Amino acid sequence: DVQLVESGGGSVQAGGSLTLSCAISGYGYEEYCLGWFRQAPGEERDGVAARYVPGQMSYYVDSVKGRFTVSVDKAKNMMYLQMNRLKPEDTAMYYCAADSRHHCRSFYVGAPNENDFADWGQGTQVTVS
Repeated sequence: DVQLVESGGGSVQAGGSLTLSCAISGYGYEEYCLGWFRQAPGEERDGVAARYVPGQMSYYVDSVKGRFTVSVDKAKNMMYLQMNRLKPEDTAMYYCAADSRHHCRSFYVGAPNENDFADWGQGTQVTVS
């Protein structure tokens, strides 16, 4: 079974940094898209960043460009989200997700679509004050 497990969330002051991790297991595809999404209380779940595997293509929504970096260590089956210069509006539950069919296309066209992603982690909370 596919399993994605996030970790690394926590509370941080504005301007600080956090690195989220996503451990991926049971995912047997050679090419796929890994994404980070977030959901604030009372809000819809929104895409944040994505990385196509294999390769170096990464995608970011405008609100996190220049502050967040997504990376993948395929040998360790891990994805990371380095978050710098955090803002209170970054407060949310963060989820990692995997998609074997759409090649990160929704992120590529600037309209991340959670419905493209079939497999999800349970989330990790990030609070910025």
